[in-house]
Order: sequence, then C-alpha cells, then structure tokens
Amino acid sequence: MQLPDQQMPIMEHLIELRNRLTWSVLALIVTFGVCYYFVEDIYAFLVRPLAAAMGPGSDRRMIYTALTEVFFTYVKVSFFAAMFVSTPVVLGQIWAFVAPGLYKNERRAFYPFLFATPILFLLGGAMVYYFIMPLAWKFFLSFETAGSQTGLAIQLEAKVGEYLSLVMKLIFAFGLSFQLPVLLTLMARAGLVTAAGLAKKRKYAVVVTFVFAAVMTPPDLISQVGLAIPIMLLYEISIIMARMSERKRAASQAAEDDEDDYNNSGRSDDDVNAQSAAAARAGNSDTSAKNSGATSDENTDAKKQSPSSQSGSMTGDDDEDDFNNAR
Repeated sequence: MQLPDQQMPIMEHLIELRNRLTWSVLALIVTFGVCYYFVEDIYAFLVRPLAAAMGPGSDRRMIYTALTEVFFTYVKVSFFAAMFVSTPVVLGQIWAFVAPGLYKNERRAFYPFLFATPILFLLGGAMVYYFIMPLAWKFFLSFETAGSQTGLAIQLEAKVGEYLSLVMKLIFAFGLSFQLPVLLTLMARAGLVTAAGLAKKRKYAVVVTFVFAAVMTPPDLISQVGLAIPIMLLYEISIIMARMSERKRAASQAAEDDEDDYNNSGRSDDDVNAQSAAAARAGNSDTSAKNSGATSDENTDAKKQSPSSQSGSMTGDDDEDDFNNAR
C-alpha cells in the first residue's frame, strides 16, 4: 500500500510534463502550418537585405541546383519562423510546469528573465538583420568584377539553400549571444559565479568571444567584429547585473539574520519569564510547605499539652475531695 502512494506524485509530475510538452508541440505544429502558408513572404523578408545590397532595378536572381532544394528550403524557413513565433508559448508551458515548485520570492525573481529572454533574442536578430547583413553583403559583393578587368566576369548567383543557412546561422548566433546577461545573472543568483570573478576573467572572455564570433559568422571582419563587440558589451552588463544581484542577496540575507536574531531574543525573553514564573511558583510552594509545617507543629504541641492539663485538673479534684472528707 505504500508503494503506490510513493509513486503517485511522480506519475502526476510525468503526466503534467506530458501535457505541457503536448501543448508546446501543438503550438509549434499550428504555427508551422501558418508560416508555411506565408513562406514566400517570409523568405522575401529574409532576402531583402541581399536585394538591397545588389541595388534597385537589378536583374539578379537566386538559383537552386537540386530539384528538392526549394521545397526543403521553404520547410526550413517555415520551421525557423514557427520556432520563433511559438517561443512565448513554449516558455509559458515550461514556466507553468516549473513555477509550482518554486517559492513566491523565487517566482518573482524569475519573472524578469522570463520576459527578457525572447526580447533579447529579438534584439539580437534585429541587429544582425538591420546592421550586420547589409554591411556583410556589401563586403561580399565587392569581390564581383567585370569581364574587362579579368577576362571573365565574376558575378554572384546565390543558391537558395545556402543563403537561408547563412541567414539562420547569423540570427541564431546573435540571438543566443544576447542571452549572455540572462545566463550570467542566473548563475550569479545561484552563487555559481561572482562579479569579481567575472571581472577578473575579462581577458579570457575577450579571447573566447572572438573565437566564438569567428566560428559562428562568415569569414569577414565586419561580421566577426559586429558579433564580438556586442558580446563584450553584454558581458560588462552581466557583471553589473551580477553585482546588483549579489547586493540584493546580501541584503535579503541580512534581513533574514536580523529576523532570526529577533526571534531568538524573543524566545530568550520568554524563557527568562518562564524561569521567573517557575521560581515564583517554587517559592510559593516552599512558603506553603513552611506554613503547613508550622501548623502541624502547633497541633502537635497542643496535643502534647492537653493531657497534662487534663491530669492537672483531675489532681485538683482529688485534693478537694480529700479535704472535704477530712472535714
């Protein structure tokens, strides 16, 4: 009978997790269908920076060299857009599953990060779309040459699938990089890192940042620097937020210590009062014991004195009778 009682909470958690995952997958499927319906508009939006870099009135085109390339490209675009659109729903389901196991102050602490995560990802994607892509595409288009210079013209004919892969890689790289303040602040709240430690390891962070930017971006200086500089700025912001988090945690710890001291002092006063009351009750009991002892002694004396008085009175009566007889 004890085994089912122990397994029921686990089963309830698993059922709850299954329901949350089901709603998340359904949201992703529904948004995927909607995004696939508007896939040409979404792809046109992603191609716009390249079209702007090529110039207005251009007869440029994008090509595909495999029969299924465009179809799978549209599927990737739809899935990419669906993931971006359904992120709030997925985060909401995750939060609904995790929140009941948190304290009220912990839930209040997580609310800013819950809203900051999609906003920061959106800011990273907007930065790469409106700032990095135009500069990077102009840089790559600068390698085109006319036939009079090299004998054969060098002209860009971008493939549909390759262009989409590059755009998705850049957007995800910048979106994930903008999550750095959220990650480091949560680690600081958990006590895994400190502001002093982050500041001390700043030089190592610079090296890691440029290596990450070189791996995640195309091999051009504009994209690498354009990703590395925001990451370093976010790293400095993370140090400031970690310091603020440490101050808040220290203040809350001090408040808890003061409350514990107050409770302990109140308990000690109660103990003193209880001891005083116990001592008073003990004194009263001693006094009553003494009074009862004195009363018993008086009764004993009275008992001792009563036979002598009776014998004295009897002796006096005998003498009077003898005197009367002598007369």
